[in-house]
Amino acid sequence: MYNRRHLSRGPKLVVLGGGTGLSVLLRGLKNYTSNITAVVTVADDGGSSGRLRGEMGMLPPGDIRNCLIALSEAEPLLEKIFQHRFTSGKGLEGHSFGNLFLAAFTEILGFEQAVKESAKVLAVRGKVLPVTLENVTLQAKLKDGSIVRGESKIPNTQSPIDRVTLIPTHARALKDTIEAIKDADAIILGPGSLYTSIIPNLLVNDVRNAIKECKVPVYYVCNIMTQKGETQGYGAADHVEAIEKHTFPGIVDYIVLNNKDISSRQKHLYLLENASTVKINPKRLGKMKVKVLQGNLLADTSQVRHNPDKIANMILSNLLENHYTGKSIIDQLLLERKLYDKK
Repeated sequence: MYNRRHLSRGPKLVVLGGGTGLSVLLRGLKNYTSNITAVVTVADDGGSSGRLRGEMGMLPPGDIRNCLIALSEAEPLLEKIFQHRFTSGKGLEGHSFGNLFLAAFTEILGFEQAVKESAKVLAVRGKVLPVTLENVTLQAKLKDGSIVRGESKIPNTQSPIDRVTLIPTHARALKDTIEAIKDADAIILGPGSLYTSIIPNLLVNDVRNAIKECKVPVYYVCNIMTQKGETQGYGAADHVEAIEKHTFPGIVDYIVLNNKDISSRQKHLYLLENASTVKINPKRLGKMKVKVLQGNLLADTSQVRHNPDKIANMILSNLLENHYTGKSIIDQLLLERKLYDKK
């Protein structure tokens, strides 16, 4: 009870993204606050989500499912069940139970309410919201002039991406999302695929305009590695430039970067995928007036992944030191102590 009361007095955070990257960050943030609103892209058209989208006409549930699990207080067995993917069965193979659970709720209640009821079942800290309830498609214009339609097809292109757009272009955000942004202490973008997970949320006009009008800091958690088909050859400054190109100059106040070298074996494995570590580009970022937060953010895994606690600690320590004002001094001291204990 004490822990829940303490978390309920934590900073109000809005986190935008998709894929597995967003869920990694949420696992870290939920240790410090329950005032989290995760805003998730709904442009996915591949895998289990794509099949359910095509067969049932529902929004893709996969990224939503991952975020619900990441913010859950549920028992490990329940989490395991929701993430279980069927390996056999006609029509079942390839689907995850969590996706089917959301599909059943959607048929009964509609997608928005299905997500809310699933959050209750999983005892979620905070909220998980689709960025829009409209059936949107992600489209990319490549630098060779060609057009690719479909989120799952974009990373497989040969030419670099010039710009991505949503169809329809005037999709509307949920009212809860806009209210959360207006009431937030900080906005966090990423980590995740730049063009297919992060930027699609910012293409929704209501979301982009709400962020532009808010006065709170915006943090961008940059991927550790470049991504084939999306960000090959990109440095940190290139990531920010792409976000600004699709939104407005100055949207990012802080960029969160890993500066710890990956192992030789990891370098070799990622080289086979034409991926490399993202260069920091401090001078270019300085000219763009983007402040750099950097440190060892690596998880102790064979693949190159962010450590959830390290990212959360870096962002919230900066927020507490520079922006988290006007709050109860007790709340600030409790957060500071928890951040210190987690280091």
